[in-house]
Amino acid sequence: MNDFFTEIWTNHRGKVIGAILGLFLGILIVNYGILKAVFITICIIIGYLLGRRLDDREGFRELLRRYFGD
Repeated sequence: MNDFFTEIWTNHRGKVIGAILGLFLGILIVNYGILKAVFITICIIIGYLLGRRLDDREGFRELLRRYFGD
């Protein structure tokens, strides 16, 4: 069974991620409406981008300086 999921993940990673994101977005739209779902999605994207910057060892202060100046 583990080999099955490994093969699916290896060969169809984009499809799996797309399906999960589509399911998540659909649930958001059904529960909160389209505008709230779009707002939540934008917040998730911004959070991801900030987290990625911090993971790349760019400190929070450098990040603030970069976007808001000295």
